[in-house]
Amino acid sequence: MTWIDPRFQSVADVFEGFALDDPDYSGQFAAYVDGELVLDLAVGDHLGPDDLTGVFSCTKGAAGLVMALLVQDGLLDLDATVAHYWPEFAAEGKQDVSVRQLLSHQAGLTGVEGGFTEEEYIHSELAAAKLAAAAPRWRPGAAHAYHGLTIGVLMEELVRRITGGRLQDLYEERIRAPHGADFYLGLPEDQDHRYRDVLRPAQPGSPIDVDPFGQAGLAYNSTAGFAGPDGASLDLLDLPNQPRMRRAGISSAGGVASAQGMAKVYAATSTGVVLPHGRRADALLTGPTQRAFSQTQVYGPDVSHGGLSAYGVVFMASDPGNDFGSWRVFGHNGANGSIGYADPAYGLAVGYVPARAEANGTAARNGRLSKALRRAVLDARTPQG
Repeated sequence: MTWIDPRFQSVADVFEGFALDDPDYSGQFAAYVDGELVLDLAVGDHLGPDDLTGVFSCTKGAAGLVMALLVQDGLLDLDATVAHYWPEFAAEGKQDVSVRQLLSHQAGLTGVEGGFTEEEYIHSELAAAKLAAAAPRWRPGAAHAYHGLTIGVLMEELVRRITGGRLQDLYEERIRAPHGADFYLGLPEDQDHRYRDVLRPAQPGSPIDVDPFGQAGLAYNSTAGFAGPDGASLDLLDLPNQPRMRRAGISSAGGVASAQGMAKVYAATSTGVVLPHGRRADALLTGPTQRAFSQTQVYGPDVSHGGLSAYGVVFMASDPGNDFGSWRVFGHNGANGSIGYADPAYGLAVGYVPARAEANGTAARNGRLSKALRRAVLDARTPQG
């Protein structure tokens, strides 16, 4: 399917221009406005309209929506201690760490010395036990650093402690399946024929050389390379291309989606979606819940890499260096340059997925799309004449 609402032709032109400028480019882009699909596009040879691919840390956004439902249901309190739900977590002075700190990258648990294996991520209760026993890398709340894969482990363990079940199953039952959205945390085998491998960047970046016992080294150990089943290092960009990993759907980086699937999930949770015959499904998350998770919790230098970053609860927050939406936006990008988000100020829900990993996606292509889309929404709402 390809769909362009004429009011948003200018945004479609930006997206289609990527392929005109680069014959190798292939990708998908989709947007809902006030619950109505206004753009559903695919260009290039590698990623067609009905195809799926890995979306890396966009997965954190789907997992964050599950955490938001638990808060909305009264099962999780952001200001309670993590140890209230998970007693073993209190080890090594972590007894006062709040759920809010844990879910906004402030807990100092970016990794552990020696790292984690693929098996420990797939069966995350194993990795969770290591994190519960670990000392934080800084005083929780005093700093923040991106918990690239460990935040998924921490979310999964909280869900187990609160519900007795798996985060992935709760996501499937309450969010994905009821809306028929092509955004999976655990791709079913019968959908594997739709999967397209993530392509590596056309111009790979320089190799990372860090102190394995420094802040960056501990985070790198847990986010960019870990031991596969044969003991060899598995590079992050290859993660969803491994059938076992995309089947597991680890909630930090194992998601598989189309752009339209990501946009639909965010529309379903933020504005509700327009159904056939004009009926509308109500938003899964209330306004107060959306505000609680989108409100910026931290902004400043990431102590692992020194760059500026901003986070709400689980979700990325917009900031001058990552301008993907209004102050109310909540979503997450991925290591390949993909992004999915909701922006309640504009009534937007968006998904973008490139076939080839883009080293600077947010500042380049997906950032350009976001700005063009916001302009188009404002133009569409401005009375003519």
